[in-house]
Amino acid sequence: MKEPVLYSDDLETPSADERETIEELNATFDTILDRVAEDEGHAYRSVHAKSHGLIEARVTIPDDLPPEYSQGIFARSGSHGAILRISTNPGDILDDSVSVPRGLALKVLDVEGERLPGSESERSQDFVMVNGPAFSAPDAAGFLKSLKLLARTTDRAEWAKKALSTVLRGVESGLEATTGPSAKIETLGGAPNVHPLGETYFTQTPYRFGDYVAKVQMVPVSDNLTRLTGETVDTSGRSDALREEIDAVMQAKPARWEIRVQLCRDTEAQPIEDASVPWDEDISPFVTVATVDAAPQPAWTEGRAKAVDDGMRFAPWIGIEAHRPLGSVNRARKASYDHSAAFRSRVNGCPIHDPRKAALPA
Repeated sequence: MKEPVLYSDDLETPSADERETIEELNATFDTILDRVAEDEGHAYRSVHAKSHGLIEARVTIPDDLPPEYSQGIFARSGSHGAILRISTNPGDILDDSVSVPRGLALKVLDVEGERLPGSESERSQDFVMVNGPAFSAPDAAGFLKSLKLLARTTDRAEWAKKALSTVLRGVESGLEATTGPSAKIETLGGAPNVHPLGETYFTQTPYRFGDYVAKVQMVPVSDNLTRLTGETVDTSGRSDALREEIDAVMQAKPARWEIRVQLCRDTEAQPIEDASVPWDEDISPFVTVATVDAAPQPAWTEGRAKAVDDGMRFAPWIGIEAHRPLGSVNRARKASYDHSAAFRSRVNGCPIHDPRKAALPA
């Protein structure tokens, strides 16, 4: 196996028109934010608006990691409070029968290290993940095209979205059996309507990993989670079926995930700037660097939604320099995530803060 690639600033190669693309991304996010706020009388995230699980957890880092994995927040053994937010990717609040990719954002609390720009007043490290190994677009320009698709479907009749989702799931099932899954079809409502707690989640984009570069995943490992992998949720007549299903599982037993890291060992096969390319696990497998444990608890309540959905933000650029987000998509995300959080805070009249403890309301 090749040695891991050392981090350096010249691993990134921004395009000449990236700034203009980011400005257009923000304008498109504004379209989604404004429409949803007008419809709902409340501001939500421009993507991953609907939460399905809001969970207190504990991240434990062992003391025997190999040197190349003992990096960043994982360089020091111990435990940290954490908050998990499970969601789906549209910017509007949809019936759960519209099946779209699942998201999981992990906020690790009370970490040490030089802060990323714009995150100086915070003490957490965020990892924003989706249940697929690669992003739906290679770069910021492709991200903009995908976002415009979401923007065009925001505020459309929900009955039409339900019907479209049913059709697209059939199309996607056929593609998976032949040419492979389509990120565009899944984004528009053709993703399998699987149980979020059984899914493996990926950052999809690369991050600095101390001296190296890596992608991160979060994998269910306790029996009550792994038995849900691939399970389809029956959403018939249940607009909030995912909240109900997650809550039932989380109230019954403790749950455990693992945080795993895939080091970059070949920048040709594992590109930094093209987020649509999965990194080959034969070149570099994922290795466990921490566990995430959650005690039995209610997984979604109105009180938790107010505390987390309204009062917190999750973003790739909340964290330390040792985990700097890399590549075109991540550079575009910085301004857009800041923009979305500021909009929510202003419209809802609710300050957004960085939590010091993983103590959510009942």
